[in-house]
Amino acid sequence: MTAPSAFASVSALVRRETSMVYDEGKEYLVEARLTPLANAKGLGLEEYVARLAFDADERRKVIDALTINETSWFRDHTPYQAFTDAMLPALLEERATSRRLRIWSAACSSGQEAYSIAMLLDQHLPSGWEYEIVCTDISTQMLDRVRAGRYSQVEVNRGLPATSLVRYFSRVGRDWEIAERLRERVSVKHLNLAAPFPMLGTFDVIWLRNVLIYFDAETKADILRRMLPMLTPDGYLLLGSSETTLDMPADLTASWRRDQIGRVPAYRRASAMTLSRTGA
Repeated sequence: MTAPSAFASVSALVRRETSMVYDEGKEYLVEARLTPLANAKGLGLEEYVARLAFDADERRKVIDALTINETSWFRDHTPYQAFTDAMLPALLEERATSRRLRIWSAACSSGQEAYSIAMLLDQHLPSGWEYEIVCTDISTQMLDRVRAGRYSQVEVNRGLPATSLVRYFSRVGRDWEIAERLRERVSVKHLNLAAPFPMLGTFDVIWLRNVLIYFDAETKADILRRMLPMLTPDGYLLLGSSETTLDMPADLTASWRRDQIGRVPAYRRASAMTLSRTGA
């Protein structure tokens, strides 16, 4: 950005509203994401940043623009394989009476993660089972996209198998829309992970992948501490490949137990029984 003070102002705004950290060196990213917003108002970037002090609507747009929304279908692949090969069979056995699963896609972005999970459940759940996937994100724009379940050609090309495109999507104009039977299993809620959680209930699997890396250590620990009671005693927490609970304060490292499922580390409540998994 042209003025260090403008970057500092935006960085402080994002940290205050979301607890996400934009350190020096990310000026290029802030400039790239805010320039279209400034152009839409006919303002220079520094003028636009100054306007944020008294324009709540534009502040909301900035938060949406600077929330990291990098995603793709079946991202990194191995967590989804571990889910179908190890986690799901164990949960099917434990939930044989209720025949219902609840899954939380935290920081869901535009919904590719949630709908990837939905496709797998559609394929692997026995007849008569129900499931709900709760999607949360701080970006209202992203939540609107999850509700719509509509993606561009470029987006469906990012990791979506051709067989899944044929099976679960229909063409709507130039976009692709996911099947209604999957959309109706997905609910969306606005949520800031760094703020107190609303009443969401408990979940059998929580997907919190590639999110904690954007927070400072204190905020990471607070999120994991508040998330613990939201996971069922025998449930699973999935983090990103570069994220772990092992560098957290002692109470958290004692509360979360790492279970290796093939190449994928899953985190479980320490009170849960140890499950031995050999492959995923």
